[in-house]
Amino acid sequence: QVQLVESGGGLVQAGGSLRLSCAASRIIFSINTMGWYRQAPEKQRELVAKITSGGSTNYADSVKGRFTISRDNAKNTVYLQMNSLKPEDTAVYYCYTDRVRVVGQYKYDIWGQGTQVTVSS
Repeated sequence: QVQLVESGGGLVQAGGSLRLSCAASRIIFSINTMGWYRQAPEKQRELVAKITSGGSTNYADSVKGRFTISRDNAKNTVYLQMNSLKPEDTAVYYCYTDRVRVVGQYKYDIWGQGTQVTVSS
């Protein structure tokens, strides 16, 4: 069973920074596109940022210029550096990958358990 394990959430004041990390829980050969989604109370889950295995990135308009997604393929880990945080960034942040390659097979659509980010005004 492949799991994605997030860390780095917490409480921060507006204007502050946090760095989220997400790592695969077992040895895998490769991970395809990885991304971060978030879900605020009573709102739909939305894409925050994603990065392909080749390093191409995509961001939601609301976080462009403030958040940076990166990955370390050797560690099967993805990061989300969040700067200039705003109260409206408050949400549960989920790590996601659309495909991983493990011994003998591929696994699809894997989500992390989520980590809470709270930004106070």
